[in-house]
Amino acid sequence: MKIRNSSFLRDGVTLVSGNVWAQAIAFVSYLVLSRLFSPGDFGLYNIFFSYIEVLVIVSTCKYEQAIVLADTDREATAVSRLSLRLNTVISIVLLTVLLLFSLLGRTAAFADTRIASLNPMLALLVPPMVFFCGTSRVYSLTLNRFRKFRHIAFSEVVGSTSGVVFKVLFGLPRLAATLLHTIGLPLGTVLGKTCSNINLAYKFRRLGLPRDITRNERREAAAKFRNFPLFTMPKDLINSLSYNLPFLWLALYFDKTEVGLFSLALTCTFRPINLFNNVFEKLLYVRIAEKVRAHQTIRGDIRRFILILNAVVFPLFVVVFIFGDGIFGFLFGSRWTDCGFYLRCLLPWVLVSLTSTSLMFIANVFSRQRTEFFFYIALFLLRIAAMLVGLQTGSFRLAILLFAASGAVVSMALLIWYVALVRRYENSEAC
Repeated sequence: MKIRNSSFLRDGVTLVSGNVWAQAIAFVSYLVLSRLFSPGDFGLYNIFFSYIEVLVIVSTCKYEQAIVLADTDREATAVSRLSLRLNTVISIVLLTVLLLFSLLGRTAAFADTRIASLNPMLALLVPPMVFFCGTSRVYSLTLNRFRKFRHIAFSEVVGSTSGVVFKVLFGLPRLAATLLHTIGLPLGTVLGKTCSNINLAYKFRRLGLPRDITRNERREAAAKFRNFPLFTMPKDLINSLSYNLPFLWLALYFDKTEVGLFSLALTCTFRPINLFNNVFEKLLYVRIAEKVRAHQTIRGDIRRFILILNAVVFPLFVVVFIFGDGIFGFLFGSRWTDCGFYLRCLLPWVLVSLTSTSLMFIANVFSRQRTEFFFYIALFLLRIAAMLVGLQTGSFRLAILLFAASGAVVSMALLIWYVALVRRYENSEAC
């Protein structure tokens, strides 16, 4: 069955339409938010979100990735229940720890003392955001297994729309210098994610999954898919830490305005990329996993995906690379013009990452998470070196240039490895 005449396209259109609408709302909102909030506010927001991206990986131990691979629906339910329980326990522990720090006046443990002094409430937004992000991932991947793509797309729209509404309200001039304005961007994100989560939870419960899953079944599922906490979680944790190093580390030593400029460039490049990555990964993951279980060929699907994707996006990237400064100044205002430098640094990495990240599920399908882990260790070390160079030279921009270059190199290496895994599978007796 070819991609172009199968249900793959119909499912793709469903997911893309919902995600495009959600991302279009988010992008348009930045045209407004960039005028309501300063680059420093955006810098602080991205520091906050960096902690979320790291902690949510630990909250489920990445067991949710096994839901699609489970042999039976009952086993998939056991994995989802296991993931939800882990997420709840870890979120509660995190909240308890941060409350203790807050009561002891030590919220600086959340970030640097300057961030903590702005508002201790910022730290207390972390646990609920981690909880809702974790449960959303479990719900989405369960719905993905049952091909309920319309529900996933609708939840994306709900979360994006509600989040934007809250952010704009908190950014209104009349709230300037108030608590709501100070934490407006992160608080709006938390509330938007809450709305999306409520919708996903409702659709999840309507799947009619077994309710009599036993503790032994959860234990068996945990043991069977132990590669996810053993290798996928550390890999994703290291990858997230390395991706967020500019916000977790460099931001402690450089002006928040410069951090904010970089954060907007990063958002405007990786937001649309993550949109397509999420769509392609959801569709390809299910399709390729099913074909491998049936010992069918997958080379054609992977080759067409790579060729068509790059043929479409490469010309667009060239245009954006050339006219980046003018685009940012026109869309977001004159104070954001310098984002163009960061945009040009990021684009080569983004171009390669668009393909490699969409195919990262291949390591899961062939149970090669351990090998994949070493790629991300190498990336982490390269990015640490980039941060050290930036700190030694006192140049935030040089650090970001090296940071993006390391991402491009490792993403290309991963892509080559994924293709090699597919070729090895095709040459085996399985096909």
